[in-house]
Amino acid sequence: MICYLGDDDLSGAAGYLAAVLGHARLEYQHVPSRCKVPDDLMTRGFRAYILSDYPAAGFSSIQLAQLADAVAQGAGLLMIGGWESYFGRTGEYRGTPLEKVLPVYLAQYDDRVNCPQGCVLRQVRRHPVVDDLPWESPPVIAGFNRLAARPEARTLLVGARLRIMDKVHELEFSDVEVAPILVVGKYGQGRTAALACDVAPHWVGGMVDWGQGRIVQHLPDGGFVEMGPAYAEFLYRLVSWTAGSGDGPDWYDDDWVTAALRELDNTAGDDAGKETAPSQ
Repeated sequence: MICYLGDDDLSGAAGYLAAVLGHARLEYQHVPSRCKVPDDLMTRGFRAYILSDYPAAGFSSIQLAQLADAVAQGAGLLMIGGWESYFGRTGEYRGTPLEKVLPVYLAQYDDRVNCPQGCVLRQVRRHPVVDDLPWESPPVIAGFNRLAARPEARTLLVGARLRIMDKVHELEFSDVEVAPILVVGKYGQGRTAALACDVAPHWVGGMVDWGQGRIVQHLPDGGFVEMGPAYAEFLYRLVSWTAGSGDGPDWYDDDWVTAALRELDNTAGDDAGKETAPSQ
């Protein structure tokens, strides 16, 4: 059983991830963003916890400590990007027990980055979550939280934020920056993952339609979601791996690392986790 917290109601933004979980026949319990965490939630033995745009204020301080302990004991933790994820708009998980659990350093300022001209995702390391997906036709997202991977973690996806200039007769494309988008790691016995983008509009951008064809998934309370098969497969793998049931190892210890990750590592240097001016 998966515990999914955030993204408002299943009739709204939460319907996207709920549709993926339903299509994959993964059992889940959903707590909307406006609702407090139930008193007994941490005693229900969930295999993994997904926090997606769920405010830290929805937890009590005791529950946050219990969640950190649950991950140390073997539960998975996936945080998905948004205004109320990571540092977000007002600080959210900075200074909470979950900060040390996540495989990334949190910023000390508003970490939200909107990408009006798009941000192209690139695979930079082999891993069961991302291998053999159609990265030759990469999806474009519309925003992310700016994060820095911890040294012991693995960055699997980066995003190249685009600048597009209209030169009248042709368009000129360049990268403004390369930023971590998916980072995975471990905390104690549990797997952890940080996805910097959202999986619902608006930050999901065109990724929701990624892949050839279309999946139509009906929701338990009515309505439906249309999504691309590669989008659904990627999220299924990410949730499944975080819950400890994904095929293959935690990650591959090989030399398959792309130039984009080397560029990112060289840019980060010793500044990981330190405060810098936000880019708006």
